Amino acid sequence: MNWIILVIAGLFEVGFATCLAKARENVGTTASLWLVGFFACLAVSMLLLYKVTQTLPIGTAYAVWTGIGAVGTVLVGIFIFKEPADFWRVFFIITLIGSIIGLKAVSH
Repeated sequence: MNWIILVIAGLFEVGFATCLAKARENVGTTASLWLVGFFACLAVSMLLLYKVTQTLPIGTAYAVWTGIGAVGTVLVGIFIFKEPADFWRVFFIITLIGSIIGLKAVSH
């Protein structure tokens, strides 16, 4: 169950990064609403990360949380913000995913 919570925490990390990018693109009330989303996602993500570190090793939990956030944020950048998806970028995202799976496989 803690691994599922950790994945959800990582997805909220993607959420706060996305909200931050959207806030940067907007002005006024719209930007403020994106910032509210940023802080809400940040709070949920940190709370869930804290919860899973009570049973999972901090190094593993933090690395997986960060990895999920990094992969998810790059994918959002590619699909939502039209950032480039060249060979090396995709290659290194795949190696990051492999590393996340490896950490899960060797953690007890």
